[in-house]
Amino acid sequence: MKFIFYSFSFLIFISCQTSQQKQQMRYTSANLTFAYRQTQHMLDSLTHLQKDRLPKSVDEQGNMTQSDIYDWTSGFFPGTLWYIYEFSEDTAMKNQAIHWTRLLEPVKDFYGHHDVGFMINCSYGNAYRITQDTVYKQVMVKAARSLTKRYDEKVGAILSWNVDDGSWQSERGWKYPVIIDNMMNLELLFNAFNFTGDSTFYKIAVAHADKTLANHFRSDYSSYHVVDYDPETGVVSHQHTAQGFAHESAWSRGQAWGLYGFAFCYRETGFDRYLEQAEHIADYILNHPRLPEDKIPYWDFDAPDIPSTYRDASAAAIIASGLLDLAEVMDGEKAQHYRIVAREIIHNLSAPPYRAALGTNQGYILKHSVGSIPHGNEIDVPLIYADYYYVESLMKLRRLQ
Repeated sequence: MKFIFYSFSFLIFISCQTSQQKQQMRYTSANLTFAYRQTQHMLDSLTHLQKDRLPKSVDEQGNMTQSDIYDWTSGFFPGTLWYIYEFSEDTAMKNQAIHWTRLLEPVKDFYGHHDVGFMINCSYGNAYRITQDTVYKQVMVKAARSLTKRYDEKVGAILSWNVDDGSWQSERGWKYPVIIDNMMNLELLFNAFNFTGDSTFYKIAVAHADKTLANHFRSDYSSYHVVDYDPETGVVSHQHTAQGFAHESAWSRGQAWGLYGFAFCYRETGFDRYLEQAEHIADYILNHPRLPEDKIPYWDFDAPDIPSTYRDASAAAIIASGLLDLAEVMDGEKAQHYRIVAREIIHNLSAPPYRAALGTNQGYILKHSVGSIPHGNEIDVPLIYADYYYVESLMKLRRLQ
């Protein structure tokens, strides 16, 4: 009798689990279907705009803003198209992804700033992953070689911004600025190493990650945005911010970049120090007393006007994607906790006030992101990279299910 009871209970448990998984799959598919339809609206609107420029955000009048191919955000729109094609299997969407990806081909020879990784890995990286067309791989390897030109052995890190070109960065007095965002460019180097076996790519990526680990983080595992080095000695000169509230504050998207970056560094190397750092960053974010209940962070954890200040949906989307990557390389209750929180973030981004209504928002999926408040730029607007990491997170959830 006991056997029958326990067998019946087990069947009920399995049935509930299966029902829950089906419900989650339907939810994920519904949100990806919305992203597909919204992106079609964006593609339609682009026919009336400049053909050689890519979606970036909107201006104060609500009109779409675009970037050239050398802007750090240029790879996110093609990358989003690849994810949506992967979900939809729509040949027309694939053709759009191919078109917008090929537009970035000249970037393979560009090394004017560090974001070649963002630009090429999100576009060509997804193109190669999905199609296995070696033409995409060749561009990735060439771009990775271009990126290595910004590495200096004396410093042990990749230079983020130029300081001799009259830009706002050159007015800050920095000599060798390295920003936490730069962690994200290392994925291109790891991919190039995996493609070619050339250890130069691997060694530079590890050296940069280790330098960041040593100098970008405070004792509570929050991150500085900018660390400036003496180019002659490699010693830290300044620990500053550019887009955060203050030098000692925790800029939310910066924390997200660190989480995501160290999670994939562990995946690529197996070095425990990267896994431990990713966990520490995740726990800093998730346990922060000023993280809102819906887990969509304020633009800076130390902004003085919380709770009346702006949220940053882009930071939330990056955090969700990073948490899913982190959970993938872990076992046990903590991995499950990270997955649950990632799902919660995605769930909240998928509803008002963060998700736009179909056919609005110039075709962007998410609202309420922040580019840079200190620069008065892209405040409480849609951002193309918020959409990219949101759709990426949905695709990661779909693969889990």
